[in-house]
Amino acid sequence: MSFLRFVGAILFLVAIFGASNAQLSATFYDTTCPNVTSIVRGVMDQRQRTDARAGAKIIRLHFHDCFVNGCDGSILLDTDGTQTEKDAPANVGAGGFDIVDDIKTALENVCPGVVSCADILALASEIGVVLAKGPSWQVLFGRKDSLTANRSGANSDIPSPFETLAVMIPQFTNKGMDLTDLVALSGAHTFGRARCGTFEQRLFNFNGSGNPDLTVDATFLQTLQGICPQGGNNGNTFTNLDISTPNDFDNDYFTNLQSNQGLLQTDQELFSTSGSATIAIVNRYAGNQTQFFDDFVSSMIKLGNISPLTGTNGQIRTDCKRVN
Repeated sequence: MSFLRFVGAILFLVAIFGASNAQLSATFYDTTCPNVTSIVRGVMDQRQRTDARAGAKIIRLHFHDCFVNGCDGSILLDTDGTQTEKDAPANVGAGGFDIVDDIKTALENVCPGVVSCADILALASEIGVVLAKGPSWQVLFGRKDSLTANRSGANSDIPSPFETLAVMIPQFTNKGMDLTDLVALSGAHTFGRARCGTFEQRLFNFNGSGNPDLTVDATFLQTLQGICPQGGNNGNTFTNLDISTPNDFDNDYFTNLQSNQGLLQTDQELFSTSGSATIAIVNRYAGNQTQFFDDFVSSMIKLGNISPLTGTNGQIRTDCKRVN
């Protein structure tokens, strides 16, 4: 992480979150649940051995959680149909809830009522990246869990896979995130899978043109059309977000964008939007994996510190799916 970027992140946290964020600490569980990291790592390691998407599922939950009312575990709640964030369009089909439940059960067996579901998402995201050969970082703890979900916030604040860059940028800046954060965090698509429904609009009739998205590489287009045929029953068909090293956390996502082989519209927009400052960032990460890792770590820490509930706010849910 560059010095200027580090200082910028610190100033951002102080300005936005003030004293409440000082309650987040790397040593928060040192006396109350000292084995929290090893317990979560044990569950994540076991799950990732049988499901290569485990880490990607968790980091998506963490991102989508933090973008709605801050990092408060609200995405995990099963509430009535008018409130649940799980059923918002951006979260339909999201996985990883069962992994969170397994982690929570393991923690409750050792240190009951201590570790929040919001902290589980933050820690499991870091561990999932490390298990996929990505960078590590010091996770801060002390978040509490919310008592309510925010369906309308999930509808408005989480970028959909069909957005233009012009729509995505304010979604990030509204959370105190800049263009570097947008591109770096998009790099999490270097592992995981996506359903046909998240990108098939690019394959045949893009924006009602009757033609495919012209930013899709021709060979890649043929491959995707074979995986997701027009008019086919593609609801449960997945393909890799990163076509070259789908299970590894690396910078191939960015070299794919340079070759017009980004899977989602929101991916390729980072490189194919004419005149955008994101192009230079993509090029920088494509040529320097260390720089990508450094910026990704900075952006993940920044993400995890968006408006946490701390102190007497919120609660520690004993079941991540429901309020105590």
